[in-house]
Amino acid sequence: MKRTIKRAAVLGSGVMGSGIAAHLANIGIPTLMLDIVPRALTEKEEGLGLTLEDKVVRNRIAAQSKQALLKQKPSPITSKSSLDLIEIGNMDDDMDKLKHVDWIIEVVTERLEIKKAVFEKVDANRKDGSIVSSNTSGISVEAMVEGRSEDFKKHFLGTHFFNPPRYLKLLEVIPTQYTDPNVLSFMKQFGEDVLGKGVVEAKDTPNFIANRIGTYGLLVTVREMLKGGYSVSEVDSVTGPLIGRPKSATFRTLDVVGLDTFIHVARNVYEKVEGAEKEVFEIPEFMLKMQEKGWLGAKSGQGFFLKKKGKDGSVIYELNPNTLEYEDRKKLKSPAVELAKQAKGTRNKMKALVSAKGDRAGELIWNVLKPALLYSAELVGEIADDIVAIDQAMKWGFGWELGPFETWDAIGLRSSVERMKEEGEIVPNWVLEFLEAGNESFYKQDNGEVYFYDNGEYKKQAFNPKEINIKRLKDVNRVIKKNSGASLIDIGDGVALLEFHSKSNAIGLDSIQMVNNAIDEVEKNYEGLVIGNQGKNFSVGANLALMLMEAQDDNFFELDMVVKMFQDMGTKIKYANKPVVVAPFNMTLGGGAEVSLPAAALQASPELYIGLVEFGVGLIPGGGGTKELYLKELRNLPKDIDFDLTKVANNVFEKVAMAKVSTSAKEAIENGFLDANDRISANPDHLIYDAKQRVLELAKAGYRAPQREKIPVVGEAGYAAMLIGAKTLQFGGYASEHDVKIAEKLAYVLSGGRIKEGTLIDEQVMLDLEREAFLSLIAEPKTQARMQHMLLKGKPLRN
Repeated sequence: MKRTIKRAAVLGSGVMGSGIAAHLANIGIPTLMLDIVPRALTEKEEGLGLTLEDKVVRNRIAAQSKQALLKQKPSPITSKSSLDLIEIGNMDDDMDKLKHVDWIIEVVTERLEIKKAVFEKVDANRKDGSIVSSNTSGISVEAMVEGRSEDFKKHFLGTHFFNPPRYLKLLEVIPTQYTDPNVLSFMKQFGEDVLGKGVVEAKDTPNFIANRIGTYGLLVTVREMLKGGYSVSEVDSVTGPLIGRPKSATFRTLDVVGLDTFIHVARNVYEKVEGAEKEVFEIPEFMLKMQEKGWLGAKSGQGFFLKKKGKDGSVIYELNPNTLEYEDRKKLKSPAVELAKQAKGTRNKMKALVSAKGDRAGELIWNVLKPALLYSAELVGEIADDIVAIDQAMKWGFGWELGPFETWDAIGLRSSVERMKEEGEIVPNWVLEFLEAGNESFYKQDNGEVYFYDNGEYKKQAFNPKEINIKRLKDVNRVIKKNSGASLIDIGDGVALLEFHSKSNAIGLDSIQMVNNAIDEVEKNYEGLVIGNQGKNFSVGANLALMLMEAQDDNFFELDMVVKMFQDMGTKIKYANKPVVVAPFNMTLGGGAEVSLPAAALQASPELYIGLVEFGVGLIPGGGGTKELYLKELRNLPKDIDFDLTKVANNVFEKVAMAKVSTSAKEAIENGFLDANDRISANPDHLIYDAKQRVLELAKAGYRAPQREKIPVVGEAGYAAMLIGAKTLQFGGYASEHDVKIAEKLAYVLSGGRIKEGTLIDEQVMLDLEREAFLSLIAEPKTQARMQHMLLKGKPLRN
């Protein structure tokens, strides 16, 4: 029998429990969320004459948690509609409903006796065969199943999500000795294919993998800060992106996590280990004092950092751990920092830092990395089966670009071990034996395959077949053609991939040329084309700096030519004789959206921030974006009823004029950027694979290029209506005179010009109107000022 999870239940509705419920609802799984029954009435409840027996009171905690999902930032939900899939209740009245769910996730207080009491109730109410798991961050999962039924034990395991569940990729799966191997296998695959997670199997040890090493590394960093006399901000300035870690670095991360949560996690290990390891997990005195004062971080308004409002705006101060006073922030500046900033790629930056002996920043990074690397090596086999699981857990759970063993390879394994030995460190025997055998790195690549060292031999790393890695394809000469802006790559089964790889994946002339070449090549020799990449973002749009430079030099003939080329590229994508599927993800803005909209289909990542944002720099979309969004809006209308054309134009006008950007792929559907022809991948790592399958599906169905469209427009009357809306905003003080000028151009494009409402125009007419509006606006000094401000400051200028 094939196992499925159609319904789920989450027991506990705190930040983590409600976040897990939200993640399940986001992917379309109806979820029952239960919490305890309140022990007392609120003042409001008393005023309404309610009692502790009323259902609204008994379900209050879960109800409040559900409502709180709307206010949390970053948002745990991908759309308000997700809330419709979350049913609330309580753990006294509604446990019998567990008979109707396939997966029960416990997320109650981190105390073993409480969890065991909850599982006793679960065991009495669940149906045989339903999976039960605990989201514990460190309590023994073996201990939780003592006294439970045989069927419960077979179907029980740990499933440790990382907070916030919507955004953090890691899911640690922890089996017990009783867990049915088929259940474990199913949950690992379900976690990856349906939940969209990076799944790592962990052993039942304190804090499992990521929190064990991550907490150790954070405490080592705190210890080094105190020992070396560094400030909080100095540490953060070099332990973030400079070494491939998140922007929140060390202490901003602690403020986000919450000092109380961090101390709880650290103590969980402290109580279970001995010797030197126990010493590291002892909480420094100043942090305990912070906890006593309630300085827990973001949740309490202050922690390692404090934001204060001043006469020139908000100022952020850092905590002095010695005085517990807040001071001006400082950055760590040194020759090694400057050298690392100039180095290309995280591996080279890290190597530059650790190699700088005697440099203040170099010594800090070395003294922080060294113990973390040794600790990770000591724990291989104890917390996970191999180095790959440890590396993946740290990358997916803590946002590290390189895991511990990848880091060791990057800084030079042999040379760094020699230095450790010179400094009196004890290096695990297996590492020394590995080097004595003549090996130089934990990982190696050969013919597109990745191998890792494990128990005396190199083993091939297994990847999900749905993970298409572009870099590995390039390594085995699958590039068909390339230039500085993009590459065309054979991804197998008769499908080609067009990859942007310019800075920020901005679309310039090279990218346009390669798209055109790609379609020509595909029409001759392939089944279809995927446009996608594996950069940080799909594309931040057209090359703004290039366009501004041309405008400032009065090169309007060249600009007109470039915009026309962009429009022609969009037309070529739309009317290609072979299916073109675009795979957008993360930021897909301006020109990135204009590449996406004309495609035969979109295969989107769940985290898709798509929008036509040109209005923010004083322009309107010039590459066909206005036209294609308008056509998508028309196609999304029900076919069996009359529609209001003016309403359609106004909707598109508002989205473009407000530079609306979706906060998820689900919201992109609601905003009209995705339609019924488009799909969303559950796992971002499977995006290229899913897009490839969509190409093959369309090709197999006998794909034919669409017919050229005639566009019904609102004409002069609609133009006037849209302009009135812009003028109203101006009179209310919400729009400047220049905003109204841009809005006027946009309204003119959408209306099709001064013609009669309902007139059908050719697509090219609207494209010409777009281009004319774009060129007239880019010539405006105020638009050029907005463009320059965006390039320099990274935010819009309202002038």
